[in-house]
Amino acid sequence: MLRAARSLLAMRHPLDAELVVSELLGSWWGQRVPGVDVERVLGEGLVSYAAGTGSPAGLALLAGISALGTSERQRRLATEAVTELIGHGVAGPSWAASVGRVRPLECHVSGSLFGDTDEIVCTFRSDIDAAAGEQTAEHALIAVVDHNAGGVLRDVWVTTKVERLLAHCRDEAEANPMATFETVTPERARGLLEAALERTESLVNGGDRPARLPGGGDGLTGGSLAAHRALLSARVRALPRPQKPVGIPSWRRDRRAVLAARFLASDAAAELSDSYAASRCVDHIIDYGCDVDFGRPLRVSPRKVEAFLLSWLPRRVVLLPAEQEAMPHVLAAWIRWAGPRGGLPEIAVGATLDAVWESTAAFTRSYRDPSSFGLRHDAVRRLLPDGDLSALPRRMFAFPLLASDLVWEETGLDPSTAEGRRALLRLDLFGEYGDGSGGRGRHSAPEEPAPRLQHPEVPEPEETLAAHERLAERLWHGDPPALWNAAQRLLDRGHSRSAVLETLLDVLGETGDGEDLDERLDDL
Repeated sequence: MLRAARSLLAMRHPLDAELVVSELLGSWWGQRVPGVDVERVLGEGLVSYAAGTGSPAGLALLAGISALGTSERQRRLATEAVTELIGHGVAGPSWAASVGRVRPLECHVSGSLFGDTDEIVCTFRSDIDAAAGEQTAEHALIAVVDHNAGGVLRDVWVTTKVERLLAHCRDEAEANPMATFETVTPERARGLLEAALERTESLVNGGDRPARLPGGGDGLTGGSLAAHRALLSARVRALPRPQKPVGIPSWRRDRRAVLAARFLASDAAAELSDSYAASRCVDHIIDYGCDVDFGRPLRVSPRKVEAFLLSWLPRRVVLLPAEQEAMPHVLAAWIRWAGPRGGLPEIAVGATLDAVWESTAAFTRSYRDPSSFGLRHDAVRRLLPDGDLSALPRRMFAFPLLASDLVWEETGLDPSTAEGRRALLRLDLFGEYGDGSGGRGRHSAPEEPAPRLQHPEVPEPEETLAAHERLAERLWHGDPPALWNAAQRLLDRGHSRSAVLETLLDVLGETGDGEDLDERLDDL
C-alpha cells in the first residue's frame, strides 16, 4: 500500500488523491478473521507503518487518511502523524493542506415513479490552497440506494462534469413521465445517506454469512462501492446534520388492519373467491411493504414484485396450499388497487401486473422446495417423510426443536415414530434427553430451557408428557383439521405457543372425538 501511495506525490488535485486513498481503505472492507477487528488492525496498522517510514509517500498517505479514515480514532492518529512528520521536515504533496476541505452546494434525488432505486446526487466545491495555483473545482458524488434490496447502497461514483450530469437528470425528468428529479436539503440528503450507509454496514458486518445483497446480486464488498466507501463517508460528514433522524413511517398493527380491510372491501378484491386466504395473503403484502420497504405498502413495481414473490416470501413465510394458490391473484388485485393510489399511470400498473404472471411459475416452484424456508434438508426429511408439504407448518409447531442446532445431529429423534416423538417432547418440555430415569443422552438441558407446560388435570411429569404426546400426534396427522385451524387463529391473535398448547390440551382433555370436539375447536 505504501508503494501504491507513491503515485499520490505526482497528483495536483486533492480529489484525485482522495479517490486513491479511498480505494486503499476499501481493500479490506468486509473481510473477517475470527477474534480480530480487521478494520482496526489494518487501518491503524497502516497509519503506524506509514508514520514509521518518515517518507514523503508515507506523509501523503497519512494526509489522505486524516480526512478519509473509516473511524474517528484512525483519522486522529493520522492527523497526529502528519503533524509529527512535517515537524521533522518531511515534505508533503501540494494538495495535502486542502484534502477533505469541501463545501456542500446542492443535493438532489433522481429516481422513478416505481421507487425501486434512488440516486442521491450531492455537489461539492473543493477549496484548494491558493498557493498551489489551482482554482476551486466542483464535483458531484452519486450514491445509488436500492430499496428492493433492503435500502442498501448498490453503487457510488464521482464526476467533475457537474452541470452536464444535472442537465441530463432534468432533461430525463421532463422527457420521461416515469422519471423523477427533485431537490432536497443537504440535511435531508445526509439523513438518507447515513441510513443507507448504516444498513449497508450492518449487512456487510452482520454475522458469519457472506456479505451479499438480499435477493441475490453482486457482493457488496467489491467494486466501486468498496472503493468509494471512505470518500462517501467523508462527504456525508461534510453535510450539515439533520435536526431529527430520517425515520421510517410507523405502521402499527391496527393501521395495517385498516388498510387491509379497505382493500378487501374494494372492487379490485371483489373477484377473490377465498376470503380467508386473501386476508392472510394481503397481510403478508402489507407487512412486506411496511417492514422491508420502509413503510411504503402502497408502492408497487415489477422489481418489488419479484423481490417479494421470489425472495422474501419463500424465505420468511410458510404458506398453506390455498394461500400459495391465492397469492398471485391477491397480489395482482393489490397492484390494481394500490398502483393508482401511488401515482402510477395505467401503463406502469400493467407492467407490474405482467411481472406477477411472469413470476408465478418460479414462485410455485420455490414452494415445492422446503429448503427454501431456511430449514436444513435433514430437518425437512424428518418432518416430511410422506412428502406432504401442507403438513410442514403444523409439524413445525408441534416439534420446533427440529429447526434448532440442539438436535440436528441426533439421529434418534424421529417425530414420525412414537419413540422419537416422546424423546423430542421430553427435551422440549423438561430439557431432558433419554428415558427420564435420571441419565441423559448426549444432550444436556438447553441454556434457557423451555418452560414446563403444566396441565391442571395432569400435574405429574409423565402424565404431562403423555398429554402432549397425544396432542403432537394429532397435529402430526392433522386429525382433526379443526385442531390446526384453531391453533393458527390463536397464534394470529398474538398468543404464545405455550398458551396455545395449553388451550388445545384443555379442549382435548374435556371433549371426546366427533362433532363435539370440532365444535369446541371452532369456538376457540
